[in-house]
Amino acid sequence: MRFFALEGKKVLAITELRINREIRAREVRLIDENGQNLGIVPLEEALRKAEEKGLDLVEISPNANPPVCKIMDYGKYRFEQKKKEKEAKKKQKVQVVKEIKFRVNIENHDYQTKIKHIREFIQEGDKVKIWIWFRGRENIHPEIGEKLANKIIEDLSDIAMVEKPPVKEGRNMLFTLVPKQEKK
Repeated sequence: MRFFALEGKKVLAITELRINREIRAREVRLIDENGQNLGIVPLEEALRKAEEKGLDLVEISPNANPPVCKIMDYGKYRFEQKKKEKEAKKKQKVQVVKEIKFRVNIENHDYQTKIKHIREFIQEGDKVKIWIWFRGRENIHPEIGEKLANKIIEDLSDIAMVEKPPVKEGRNMLFTLVPKQEKK
């Protein structure tokens, strides 16, 4: 069974386990609330044991033969699962790809400004895709673009490493820098 829960503007898909009377097997492999295997029992007996303890019978592994069911507090279980998912999301870092364009004959001040921006992006943990743009007769001198690319890589070598080396594609030369992984 599947339902959708609204959380802010995000829609979360939560897969539900079958509980109590939703279970459709005649016999189940029963596990009690302490993790003890009680063996294969008829469904009615498993439901009765769960009701005696004031807990739910939850079908954990529906594809097993017979299905595995556990006696537990289902509301508490769902709460803990959602809490774990939120913790995992907090630790995730989405890596964004930023782009910076250079001309082959860039002036020193413009170069320093762009290097400063790239440095900021990399320190934030983002990838940076660098374009070196050739115009007109500049296109027949790719070595000038390679020289500029090597200078950029060298100037940022303390915090970044090359993910994709410089490649000339048409009127552009492009390469990607990523943050260096810190050794723990």
